[in-house]
Amino acid sequence: MSGKINLFLTALLVGCALSLVNAQYQARHLFIELERSQSQARQLDIEWAQLQLDQSTLGKHARIEEIARREMNMTPLTAARTQYLTPEGSK
Repeated sequence: MSGKINLFLTALLVGCALSLVNAQYQARHLFIELERSQSQARQLDIEWAQLQLDQSTLGKHARIEEIARREMNMTPLTAARTQYLTPEGSK
């Protein structure tokens, strides 16, 4: 009788040990995945900040005006080049 109890307890102990090893493996795996996700989040934050900086730079009035002059050969509007239209009959 004592031998059967010892065998049962040994099997139970081995099962618990295997369960512990499996739990530790899963915990390590989840920790590694968490670290990767946090690293990716930091990288995305850096990229987002860079894109916001690029957007603010590209949208500045002076830059748009410079590109319009250089690439599209546009010139600024002056009073001498302005034509005013009035409705017919009014003076």
